[in-house]
Amino acid sequence: MNRKITRLLSITIMVAFVLGACNLPQAPGDDELAATTVAETAQAVFTRAALTVVAASPTPIPPAAATVTSVPTNTLFPTQGPTATQTPIPCNRATFVKDVTIPDNTTVEPGATFTKTWRLQNSGSCAWDSGYVLLFDSGEQMNAPATATITSGSVAPGSTVDISVDLTAPTTPGTYQSNFKLRSPNNIVFGLNADGQGPFWVKVVVATPTAVSTETSVPTSTAVPTETAVPAPDIIITDYTLSPNPPTKNQNVVISISVYNNGNLAAGAFKVQWWASTGAASPACEWDIVSMSAKGGQVKTCTYQYPSWYAKITTKVIVDSSYAITESNEMNNSTELEISVNDSP
Repeated sequence: MNRKITRLLSITIMVAFVLGACNLPQAPGDDELAATTVAETAQAVFTRAALTVVAASPTPIPPAAATVTSVPTNTLFPTQGPTATQTPIPCNRATFVKDVTIPDNTTVEPGATFTKTWRLQNSGSCAWDSGYVLLFDSGEQMNAPATATITSGSVAPGSTVDISVDLTAPTTPGTYQSNFKLRSPNNIVFGLNADGQGPFWVKVVVATPTAVSTETSVPTSTAVPTETAVPAPDIIITDYTLSPNPPTKNQNVVISISVYNNGNLAAGAFKVQWWASTGAASPACEWDIVSMSAKGGQVKTCTYQYPSWYAKITTKVIVDSSYAITESNEMNNSTELEISVNDSP
């Protein structure tokens, strides 16, 4: 393409010179004018040729603009601490609170019957009802039943319950331990500790019978006889609670009373009475105890509603109120507890 334009330009210049030469005036003395005319003509021809070349030249295509891809920078977010993961509470779990009766290594007579009572807390997430039972697990059974109901009502998570079982001591002297657990209505066996598998137990020491000497000795001098302790029962109140405490007017409050025979002789029939206030005309709850073995006990409960609001009131428990049982200590048969009654929850 460029060669054609150059050739065209050369031909055009040559033609311009020829035409200029032919048209120059021939008048004498006009050489300078003729030269000027030729130059102007040639300049005009060059100008047209240059414009032709420019017009014929292809329009250059500008280079494509480079596409710049921006690299996103990391966006900084506020740093959060590790999210605390809450460990779910198992449905069935128990926590030992205390021995209400028969603490470990209590001495009992061979073959003696007694009642062991534990206080346990429901530390699981499911309420205990009448379908939950006490289960003999291992050790010396001591005539314990294979299972026994732990409550006739409901023990909510976080609440406590006193669980009792009647036992009979072995006849051979020694130390004996019975281990127990709980069982749910769907046959899940559980107990204490972090894994919910630890047992709770009763541990007693069966005493060695005292040998009676048949040898008769002749006194050589007059001795002052020593006082011999006469076996006798001693009925005491080992625990007394209201739940909730303080109670609320017109709402149920559960009264729990643990009675224990701390003496060394079984007790016959007697009464246990709970008074909603010391100024009441009669007890609000009363139980008849047929008998209680030495070092044995029972837990009694009842429900009561206070009809009015009291800023302060004294309640009372009395065992063997008519003194039907001759005890070694008649001065420890009552316990008082001062409470307040709320007007509303």
